[in-house]
Amino acid sequence: MQSLHDKAQEAAFNDDVIRSGREILLQGFNWESHKHDWYDNLEKKAPDLAKFGFTSIWLPPTTQAVSPEGYLPQNLYSLNSCYGSEKQLKALLQKLCQHKIRSMADIVINHRVGTTQGQGGAFNCFDGIPMPWDEHAITSCSGGLGNQSTGCKFPGVPNIDHTQPFVQNDIIKWLIWLQQTVGFQDFRFDYAKGYDAKFVKMYVEQSKPIFSVGEYWDSCSYNSSNQLDYNQDSHRQRIIDWIDRTGGSCAAFDFTTKGILQEAMKGELWRLRDPQGKPPGVLGWWPSRAVTFVENHDTGSTQNHWPFPSDHLMEGYAYILTHPGIPVVFYDHLYDWGKQIQGQIAALMKIRRQQDIHSRSPIRILESHSNLYAAIIGEKLCVKIGDRSWCPTDGEWTVAASGTRYAVWCK
Repeated sequence: MQSLHDKAQEAAFNDDVIRSGREILLQGFNWESHKHDWYDNLEKKAPDLAKFGFTSIWLPPTTQAVSPEGYLPQNLYSLNSCYGSEKQLKALLQKLCQHKIRSMADIVINHRVGTTQGQGGAFNCFDGIPMPWDEHAITSCSGGLGNQSTGCKFPGVPNIDHTQPFVQNDIIKWLIWLQQTVGFQDFRFDYAKGYDAKFVKMYVEQSKPIFSVGEYWDSCSYNSSNQLDYNQDSHRQRIIDWIDRTGGSCAAFDFTTKGILQEAMKGELWRLRDPQGKPPGVLGWWPSRAVTFVENHDTGSTQNHWPFPSDHLMEGYAYILTHPGIPVVFYDHLYDWGKQIQGQIAALMKIRRQQDIHSRSPIRILESHSNLYAAIIGEKLCVKIGDRSWCPTDGEWTVAASGTRYAVWCK
């Protein structure tokens, strides 16, 4: 158990990391992780993760669910899942805490699968388990007796009605329990477009996680030929509107940057500068709230819904790990793509920390052509992406890292 002195030191450390924007996150699982002894696997890796410089690790849904991946939750107070037992989970969280890595809980509260059938024969009653809700906790548009959904309907399962005060109170108590009893510090809100962001604001303000991020994922803008439009302002504006409705209390995954970045790799690097000369994603407008990533368990892994081009992976990491915003590294890339990729990711993370690049670092985009992108970040790091030959000429720069179609220089 931590002493009060240790906890005070940890709180001060975490507060400094958050306020200064020096977060580097790890998504610590993929779509197949439930098939392995996952908590034990991660516990063994905790020392290495600390050396890499991760500040927080996003864990898969930890509660009992009717799907092995955990995204169809049922008993939110049962911590025995396909990823491991409650004992294994708490051992993992304690080990991460010892290495000053915060643990991020995957908060799946858009929907919940009942234990018994109720209204209309749907499984929308929760008998015999904590939070014993009835059909009034489920939206009327998904088979319940509650109000209409305040967001997009998640098909096939009972959607939770967040307008109900008893639902709000139960969720807040559960979130506080996850922190004070279980040991989580950060939250990731799954399918955040399924309910109004004002409820996320309420939940964050009442439970007070150290850091939180929402998954607000909708489609980018494409033309009639199914090509990505150059201007994605409407897409990133929707994400920013969502952040605004949380009162700025919750960051959001920068799906705009992912969509543009993976298209830019197809010889269209001009996409990486918007008409105002800024980065074209959320990180160009609100970098301190933009959580950037190359891949996650939905877009990649075995789901493969919106994959990043694998032959350009390191260019993607060269971008997000040198730019403002809050970068996320995907577990697969760090551990399953070989030592060479791991080494390159680790090198970029080290450079980010050494050059003190953070979520609000200023950026000057120097070049953005079909086969060349170059930018200076924080006036002390320069990055070039693309197969065109280029190097910085203003000032004294030293090559700090390089790979196929990317290079990074430092002052």
